[in-house]
Amino acid sequence: MPLNRTLSMSSLPGLEDWEDEFDLENTVLFEVAWEVANKVGGIYTVLQTKAKVTGDEWGDNYYLVGPYTEQGVRTQVELLEAPTPALKKTLDSMNSKGCKFLAQSEEKPHVVAHFHEWLAGVGLCLCRARRLPVATIFTTHATLLGRYLCAGAVDFYNNLENFNVDKEAGERQIYHRYCMERAAAHCAHVFTTVSQITAIEAQHLLKRKPDIVTPNGLNVKKFSAMHEFQNLHAQSKARIQEFVRGHFYGHLDFNLDKTLYFFIAGRYEFSNKGADVFLEALARLNYLLRVNGSEQTVVAFFIMPARTNNFNVETLKGQAVRKQLWDTANTVKEKFGRKLYESLLVGSLPDMNKMLDKEDFTMMKRAIFATQRQSFPPVCTHNMLDDSSDPILTTIRRIGLFNSSADRVKVIFHPEFLSSTSPLLPVDYEEFVRGCHLGVFPSYYEPWGYTPAECTVMGIPSISTNLSGFGCFMEEHIADPSAYGIYILDRRFRSLDDSCSQLTSFLYSFCQQSRRQRIIQRNRTERLSDLLDWKYLGRVGPPHPPPAQGYRYPRPASVPPSPSLSRHSSPHQSEDEEDPRNGPLEEDSERYDEDEEAAKDRRNIRAPEWPRRASCTSSTSGSKRNSVDTATSSSLSTPSEPLSPTSSLGEERN
Repeated sequence: MPLNRTLSMSSLPGLEDWEDEFDLENTVLFEVAWEVANKVGGIYTVLQTKAKVTGDEWGDNYYLVGPYTEQGVRTQVELLEAPTPALKKTLDSMNSKGCKFLAQSEEKPHVVAHFHEWLAGVGLCLCRARRLPVATIFTTHATLLGRYLCAGAVDFYNNLENFNVDKEAGERQIYHRYCMERAAAHCAHVFTTVSQITAIEAQHLLKRKPDIVTPNGLNVKKFSAMHEFQNLHAQSKARIQEFVRGHFYGHLDFNLDKTLYFFIAGRYEFSNKGADVFLEALARLNYLLRVNGSEQTVVAFFIMPARTNNFNVETLKGQAVRKQLWDTANTVKEKFGRKLYESLLVGSLPDMNKMLDKEDFTMMKRAIFATQRQSFPPVCTHNMLDDSSDPILTTIRRIGLFNSSADRVKVIFHPEFLSSTSPLLPVDYEEFVRGCHLGVFPSYYEPWGYTPAECTVMGIPSISTNLSGFGCFMEEHIADPSAYGIYILDRRFRSLDDSCSQLTSFLYSFCQQSRRQRIIQRNRTERLSDLLDWKYLGRVGPPHPPPAQGYRYPRPASVPPSPSLSRHSSPHQSEDEEDPRNGPLEEDSERYDEDEEAAKDRRNIRAPEWPRRASCTSSTSGSKRNSVDTATSSSLSTPSEPLSPTSSLGEERN
């Protein structure tokens, strides 16, 4: 049966007996997605991290529905018997006849079904076509056509109103999928998306304005003391330093104590993820550091999976050489210690000329000789299948960042996801992020952006853009994001070259910070984690209406001062601190107390107090709220009006 506009959007066929308020205990919520216990992309993280919060809210009336995969069943699913007769009847019916949405039960509970992305949207369309008494929600995390258009290097945001969507989808051979996505958006009673920028995109490409914006969150692990996560940073950084020692053997002519680790990670979408802008900014940063005689060195990691056939032999050799040096040093140390012990045992000071013999010197000379090499340290850690046409490697050849001794910026391209079992860099992604100093994500197309969000909850500063959902969300909630370690790059109102210059300025300013200033900034960044916690984001909206202000982070009371006037936040400093006795105090610097600063922030950003209610309203649309560019608004808001292509977005993207 064809669905007319009024039937598909505003009516609730079969739900006429629903009252304005209904009991949650007699309501069942189904959440349907292709990535339930099936890791493909970011939606898996969304569902996995918010499952506990949603389960606490809905109890046994919450069900996740996804594809059956042997891997998912073995590692992520616990097989249980159906807890209710209605569910057992449904599962029996599915097993015998194929997939049916819900079998009728004697209880006749209210049913709410939440579908994610076009793959699950087919079930939503069938629910409406068969007039099932089910309230439906559809969430798009990124439009299908938008991702394809941006991958084609079009001037996307300046032409949103001008695209012939049917023609563009047909030319890219995705018309059937696009139609399913658009039908699901129009058939749903409530249409949502994850950010304001994606809401504007969905309105133009799917031809329906989302009713509400629901940002993505994370499960946040809070530490009892501030120095705990700083210590984790120091431990993880030490693991990265070990890899760097091996990778740059023979060319380790820079001070690791004055080395910063930047990184970009995600799907290998060279332009969409901003790898092109990042590389150009690194070339400019390298020039600035060299001409200004900076002692700071930057190692930039690119963690993006690409087609490879094995590890690079030279990279593996570097780690083997490092291990050999370590073993040699330990052997000599043990012999030295044994002779020292025997000398002291008889009550005499050791003769230093006899502590090491010729064999020891020969062993050390061989180890030193093994570290000599004529070639530069490799840029890529693996053998690429498309080395000559790979976008990152091609750009590196153009800008000339070959890891030479004169370069103050070194580049390492790791075209595989990180794993703690890797023989090359044996750390998992979370540990790697904790050990870095800055995450750089200058994306052109990023509907939300879990990578900078993960940096934030781990206390690592990051660079995002005002074309990413995360960047817009942070600009809405923080008066001065950069003071909290959240740098927002303008890719919306600036040309590509101007955006690259701004990114270079961010990177160079970060390199000029003292170690103490970076520690203070990490403390501030970590305090933003409450803003991204599902305990907050998962409970916004009925039955927990948000307060008028929500979270609103003010500017910090003080700027990060010089290290000489700062009090240590940790008994185990995460980085070697400058000694105040080594130089004069800065007269214009104010005294900084980390505990006092944290207390001020806690008073200003305390979590909203949620009213306790036992019922849920059946309203299917969000109320009108301020947009991201206006005054304060809660994170649950209706999307702002679409911006004019000629006035809202910057110059043409090349």
